[in-house]
Amino acid sequence: MLAGGGLAEAASLSTRLPPQRPPGLAPPVAPPAAPSETPQPAPSTPAPSASSCLRLLTEAGGNRVRPVRLERAPASPDCAVDEPVLVEALAPRHGGARGVVAFTPPVTLSCAMATQVWNWLDDAILPLARGHFEADLTGLQVGGGHECRRRNRAGAGPLSEHATGRALDIFAFDFAGGRRVTVEKPDGPLPERFLRAVRQSACGAFMTTLGPGSDAAHADHIHIDIQPRRSAASRFCQ
Repeated sequence: MLAGGGLAEAASLSTRLPPQRPPGLAPPVAPPAAPSETPQPAPSTPAPSASSCLRLLTEAGGNRVRPVRLERAPASPDCAVDEPVLVEALAPRHGGARGVVAFTPPVTLSCAMATQVWNWLDDAILPLARGHFEADLTGLQVGGGHECRRRNRAGAGPLSEHATGRALDIFAFDFAGGRRVTVEKPDGPLPERFLRAVRQSACGAFMTTLGPGSDAAHADHIHIDIQPRRSAASRFCQ
């Protein structure tokens, strides 16, 4: 038996101990391990595909566009084209109807320029063709795609945008039924109005638009390009 002082000490100790675990309670869950001080690599994010522009063009039905390999001219290393493509035909989608616009001859452009031309045909030129002539546009007579040269073929000065594949020259528009409208000599008031409308639309769609009246070098064609400018909203239109 415990003496009176021992009983008091035992009672005091029992009040300081935690209560017993009920017999049906599950065992405690172990605390999570402390995080490692060794830094773990962040999940890698896949880089955007460099061929997304080309996929956009080639996966659309009717477009005849394919990548090409260009050799950089040793004498002019700046004549480089970002993702060059050979454009044989583009198929605008305006109004749910699909028409194929052939490029004669096929022309090499940067993929970005080809996409912008495709959008322009779809948004503006096909509706203008139908509105003026009640006929689909079937072809463009073109020139001056990628060409390593200076502006206006000068012997000195800045490179032309043709050197980077970001420019296109249009000499004539062909329509279903056999009509052709030439930029240099439109045959009547209706083709003249059509060409004015085309030029106005190009001034909104491209960074630079030049045509007859701007200078002697552009007397027989419309030049369009996507040359970057200081402001994305600025345009050079003559």
